[in-house]
Amino acid sequence: MRWVMKFAAVLACGLLLQSASAQSYPAKPVRLIAASSPGSAVDIVARIVAQKLTEQLGQQLIVDNRAGAGGNLGAEIAAKAAPDGYTLFMGTPAHAINTGLYRKLDYDLTRDFAPVSLVTTGQYVIIVHPSLPAKSVTELIALARARPGQLNYASAGSGNATHLAGELFKSLARVNLVHVPYKGTGPALTDLIGGQVQLMFCNLTAALPQVKSGRLRALAVTGAKRTATVPELPTVIEAGLPGYVVTSWFGVLAPAATPRDVIVRLNSELAQAMRSPDMRERLAGEGAEPTSSTPEQFAAFIKTEIAQWTKVVRDARISAE
Repeated sequence: MRWVMKFAAVLACGLLLQSASAQSYPAKPVRLIAASSPGSAVDIVARIVAQKLTEQLGQQLIVDNRAGAGGNLGAEIAAKAAPDGYTLFMGTPAHAINTGLYRKLDYDLTRDFAPVSLVTTGQYVIIVHPSLPAKSVTELIALARARPGQLNYASAGSGNATHLAGELFKSLARVNLVHVPYKGTGPALTDLIGGQVQLMFCNLTAALPQVKSGRLRALAVTGAKRTATVPELPTVIEAGLPGYVVTSWFGVLAPAATPRDVIVRLNSELAQAMRSPDMRERLAGEGAEPTSSTPEQFAAFIKTEIAQWTKVVRDARISAE
């Protein structure tokens, strides 16, 4: 009987310590790793989320840009960080894609991370340089067929979602476009604006400022339905290419073994942030739709994404070392 009482006392003490830990967290600034260059869609969303959580938590969230290796560099750094809640990671479709793209990775997306919550969903958009004589998807397909191998499309890197979105387009439209990979969305957009490449399948969040300024022309969004951000733009399916749907998402993860009470606290704070009117307005202005999920829902979503993109990679016969 005495050992039962001791066990109960130890358990109660542990629960009290966890509760105290959750209440005192965070006691210092938190790092949010974005595995991309400044100006990219993930960087933009990460900074918006970091600013809001800084207000809510009373501690600064610092965005740490770690671009490289198709998003793997930042993921590896986050996976190996101390699981204490002071290093977080902004996951993207690229990390689900990389699971099937690379033969060997120094991290495992499902084993080495503890999902916290989805934060946004969104779409990609087909954008072209204004000099390109194509003002619709139908015209783009016709032009590509008339000039096989002469139109170049930029991506944020080989195997990136912006690359695979182009490969899926090539397959369904039966056109020959030349892929030009860059080290991030920012450099790709810079060359597209400069006319070094002709088009790009870009995250709407990153593309919208350039479209609004008139530097680039948007042809269609890639989701299953139009977006309220630019309702005048048709979907690729509406524009004449059946079966083409590509969506984007961003979500916060922590290193595996991060205390459960910290995960729960962060999940609650993110849900509150995503419901706030100012966040909804700000993210909508960037072409992103705020959302939230439980850690378990996010974990299941990641597994679904991995399965879907692994099939696309296999069908397109793409591999990376």
